[in-house]
Amino acid sequence: MNDNTKVVVALLAGLAAGAALGILFAPDKGNETRDKLTESLKNLGDSIKETAAAEIDNLVGLKDKVVENIKSKIRGAEEEYQDDLEHA
Repeated sequence: MNDNTKVVVALLAGLAAGAALGILFAPDKGNETRDKLTESLKNLGDSIKETAAAEIDNLVGLKDKVVENIKSKIRGAEEEYQDDLEHA
């Protein structure tokens, strides 16, 4: 997880905790408080899912780059080997 992702996750967690505490101490009826808390937690869950999806996309891209780099190095080594065989 890169630094930007850590900051976003920490920000979202702090936001959720602050919202939950604010709702719990608000002078609303119990069912209204629970509804607000449910909505806040749903929003937090959605934000976490979006962040996770973005990180998964980043990892897939990184994996593709690494695989292509390895394939390229293998092709280069095979070509060198073939050249060495022809000149031996």
